[in-house]
Amino acid sequence: MDWCHYRFRSRWDLDAPPAAVFAVLADGADYPGWWPQVREVRRIDERSGAARFRSLVPYDLWVIVSEARQDPADNVLEIGFSGDLEGWARWTVLPHGNGTRALFEQEVVARKPLLRRLALPGRPVFRANHALMMRSGLRGLRAHLATKPARPSGPASPPYGGNAV
Repeated sequence: MDWCHYRFRSRWDLDAPPAAVFAVLADGADYPGWWPQVREVRRIDERSGAARFRSLVPYDLWVIVSEARQDPADNVLEIGFSGDLEGWARWTVLPHGNGTRALFEQEVVARKPLLRRLALPGRPVFRANHALMMRSGLRGLRAHLATKPARPSGPASPPYGGNAV
């Protein structure tokens, strides 16, 4: 088993229409405004950017994020990572009751030397750190969506210059 390989899956249920959720998730530059652990996002070009993440564990992760898929018809956003993490992440935005279910899937390999050295003993801590980051992101997105005006439901139009982080 590669102790540096991680798979994560989260489900976020939100009281907002899928189009509104998709639009916010597709705008990677805005993530630091609602997700506290996404500390910095810098655009590189139309399809990529640099991002810095930090949760409770005292280390920063730097990644280059590249748009792999932005499909408003299927409500799927997918990005590739390189840098301290290598791999991919995907949001799938689905209608759920009167709101939305956003499914987050991620598969990465830790490349940062400290994470690699501490892979075996630190794995439970790293997984818990990720879970805390995701819970905080859900709270932040709920609060952010509550301040946005309601948009009609249905497929989202592609946001201009968006990079899903």
